[in-house]
Amino acid sequence: MGELTNEQLARDIAATNVAMLIGGLDTGKTTVAMEAVRVALSEGRKPVLVDADVGNSTVGPPACVGMKVFSSEADLETLGQPDALQFVGAVTPSRLVLQHVVATAVMVDRAKARGDVVIIDTSAVASGVAGETLKYHKTELCRPEMIVALQQGEEMEPVVGMLRRFLGANVVTSPTASQLNPISPDARARKRHDGFRAALAEPLERWKVRPTVFAPTLPAGLNLGRLDGVVVGVQDAGGGCLGLGVLTYDEDTLRVTTNVGEGMTGLRLGSMRLDLETFESTVVNLREVMFGI
Repeated sequence: MGELTNEQLARDIAATNVAMLIGGLDTGKTTVAMEAVRVALSEGRKPVLVDADVGNSTVGPPACVGMKVFSSEADLETLGQPDALQFVGAVTPSRLVLQHVVATAVMVDRAKARGDVVIIDTSAVASGVAGETLKYHKTELCRPEMIVALQQGEEMEPVVGMLRRFLGANVVTSPTASQLNPISPDARARKRHDGFRAALAEPLERWKVRPTVFAPTLPAGLNLGRLDGVVVGVQDAGGGCLGLGVLTYDEDTLRVTTNVGEGMTGLRLGSMRLDLETFESTVVNLREVMFGI
C-alpha cells in the first residue's frame, strides 16, 4: 500500500468501529489518534480514546489504561481527566504483560458502550518478544477492525506479519511523518513525573488500611514496612480504578495517601515505588517484597 498522510490515516480510523495504533518511540501514534478523534467529531460520530501507553500517558495518570469519551471538541482540552481507568501498576508494560493486556481489553469493552468509534493508542513497546507478545494478545482480545502500524523504517514488519498470519488482522503500515519532533528521554520523564503529580494533587488524605483489602493478598506474617512507598490502584466496587495512592508505613500502621478515598473498596498493588516529593518512580518486584524471593 502507498504512503498515507496522517490526515488520510485519521479518516480511515474514524470510519471504523475499533482501530488500534502501534509503533515504537516517536512514531506519531498519539498525533494520529487525536487527529482521528477530531475527524470523527466533525463527522458526527462519538469517538472514545483508550490510552494504553502506561509510561507516556495522555489520558489519566501513568501506570493506568485511561479512557476518554469525546462529545465535542471541548473535551480535547480535558485529556487529563479520564472518564474511566484500569490500573496496571507499572510504567514499563513489558513487566506486567498480563495486567496490561487485560486492562486494555476491559477498557475497550467499556468504550464500545460509550461511543461508536474506539481508538486504541498503545505503548512504544512494539518489537522483540515483549512487544510482539503485547500486540498479539491485545489484538486477540480487542479485535480491532484496523491496525495502523507506524514505523521509521521496516522495524514493525515482524509484528505486522505475525498479526496478519495468526490473527488475520487488517494492518496498514505507514512511515512516520517527516515533520514529527522526537521527544527526549528527559522530557518523557518530566511528563511522567507531572502525570503522577497531577494524579496525587492536593487535597490528599491518609487512610488507615487493613491487610485484608489488597490484591494480590498479602501473605501472613509480612513485614508491612516493606510496602512503604508502593504505588496502588484505588479500586471501586465495580472493578474500576478511582485513581492512584501511595502506601506509607509508620508507627506500626499501614496507610494509603490518596485524593480518591471516597468509594474505595480495595487496593491493587503495583510494581513500583513513588517518591511523593520528587514523583520519581522505581521498579519493585512484588514477589521479592512479599516473599523475599
